[in-house]
Amino acid sequence: MITGKNFLGNEQSAKGNKDYKTFNPKLNIENEHVFIEATVEEINEAVNLATSAYDEFKNIGGKRKADFLNAIADEILALDDELIQTYCSETGLPEGRAKGERGRTIGQLRSFAELVSEGSWVEATIDTAIPDREPMPKSDIRKMMIPLGPVVVFGASNFPLAYSTAGGDTAAALAAGCPVIVKSHPMHAGTGELVSSAITKAAKKTGMPNGVFSNLNSSGIEVGVQLVEHPGVKAVGFTGSINGGRA
Repeated sequence: MITGKNFLGNEQSAKGNKDYKTFNPKLNIENEHVFIEATVEEINEAVNLATSAYDEFKNIGGKRKADFLNAIADEILALDDELIQTYCSETGLPEGRAKGERGRTIGQLRSFAELVSEGSWVEATIDTAIPDREPMPKSDIRKMMIPLGPVVVFGASNFPLAYSTAGGDTAAALAAGCPVIVKSHPMHAGTGELVSSAITKAAKKTGMPNGVFSNLNSSGIEVGVQLVEHPGVKAVGFTGSINGGRA
């Protein structure tokens, strides 16, 4: 069910007084659901929740993170016709495209689940010490990939599923141990909300920390700017040009 609210961790919120609707380009009419834009307070709460979740999430093992990613894929499939119909009404694209992109999205999630469960992605290396090396001893040096912290992901206009709420950027960040805050794309906010509900259900079912995922509505640039400039955000994922991203 689409409510038009933001997701702040495991809870929904609608504190703002600005709203908008998505548009059906095939029928040339607005869709029925009203979406409430996120406020500064909600942005800060989402980042604070993500920061708190990071302390636990970064230490969760690969098997549990894989279970989480696979559960997201399962919950997206469980949305069934509601997701497909919403996708089509917000994009004007045919059902076959919607189902194909859903399959791609699920495949991405399961691929990252397999990778994170296997573990080699951390690229752990150990350069052992040689204490008696001449002319000076060699130190023991160890390195590996580690999660950065909260990541903001911008939904893409042309791929409402595969490059958006649970798309490649989100799957990669979660696999690495980084909580995600999605800035939902206004053209497919309903699709984004349904996928957000799937991610939230999966997080609860697999015991992930509250704040591992949030989704914020916005029809303009203000929410995105505030997220990118927020000191608690450590990385941003988006689809587009370098110049567009730097702008």
